[in-house]
Amino acid sequence: MPEIKLVNIGFGNIVSANRIVAIVSPESAPIKRIITEARDKGVLIDATYGRRTRAVVITDSDHVILSAVQPETVAHRLTSREAPPEEAGEE
Repeated sequence: MPEIKLVNIGFGNIVSANRIVAIVSPESAPIKRIITEARDKGVLIDATYGRRTRAVVITDSDHVILSAVQPETVAHRLTSREAPPEEAGEE
């Protein structure tokens, strides 16, 4: 069974890193359309706690997760978790 990796997307909300397909900015019209369609289908998860959406996380199950954390921050948290412990200490 593969190891479950988790990534913090802000405010203590955690997402399975293994299921993430993309982390994108919500600014473009196509991404806004994806958010609207996800809301209509009932697969939108709003983890912004009422704050401005800064990142949109798209999963392999077609769930769309809104985060108030910058996409670069989520990506950094994701990549820092992937490094083996012995390599992470060498930096």
